[in-house]
Amino acid sequence: MKSVSEQFQALRDRQQCALIPFVTAGDPDLATTAAALKTLDSNGADFLELGVPYSDPLADGPVIQAAATRALQKGTTLDDVLELVKTVSPELQAPIILFTYYNPILNRGIDTFFQDIAAAGAKGLVVPDLPLEEVSGVLESATQHGIEVILLVAPTSPKERIQAIAEKSQGFIYLVSVTGVTGMRTEIQSRVKELLDELHSLTDKPVAVGFGVSQPEQAAQLRSWGADGVVVGSAFVKRLANTDDPQAGLTDLEAFCKELGQAVKAG
Repeated sequence: MKSVSEQFQALRDRQQCALIPFVTAGDPDLATTAAALKTLDSNGADFLELGVPYSDPLADGPVIQAAATRALQKGTTLDDVLELVKTVSPELQAPIILFTYYNPILNRGIDTFFQDIAAAGAKGLVVPDLPLEEVSGVLESATQHGIEVILLVAPTSPKERIQAIAEKSQGFIYLVSVTGVTGMRTEIQSRVKELLDELHSLTDKPVAVGFGVSQPEQAAQLRSWGADGVVVGSAFVKRLANTDDPQAGLTDLEAFCKELGQAVKAG
């Protein structure tokens, strides 16, 4: 499995935009999560973002919050998620990027956390509430264990902060397309194009856009605006959760992933 940076470089060499699906570990159950990762991997996903369920997910919208709550109610722990990654990662081509909050990292111990996720097979990490002032210490430990920490840029971030994030982010920069939490929206704000242009003027690192992307047309628009990757979360999570039949959810997931893959790769 390539690193996050290596995968993005391979995509850039082919002049392709990356598709980055997100699913919540343990919803509806860990076996279905494993099957979902394999399904996404074989149907157009370039990276796999895996959410670790957390009790106070400040950046998550109602769909992902509900998924995390269901997973926690079933007893899903960080250790369960790491065991899942360890089991499934040898069968995947797309690098796994974990999504978690800062408190569980501190509780485990920063160095121990990175050692454990690296041993499991994760390649990247997104921490939406990681304070920029504490990034350097986290990056030092992450780098020692071969994990790339992806930082987020919000639409409201001032230019100085954007520049600092662009300098420190590893693998790629995660541009949040909306002010607020994740979730499905019908339109992408035009401010995103301006931010993409600004980031590309500041750094040659790839920029992926997420939060609020739920339709192939939106993914295609972001690609046309210069996004190097598109992150889609709630729309995938909803497809897995919105059925009493996990297999039907996986079938729906597969079809939607193919649609999005065609949208970001076209042109």
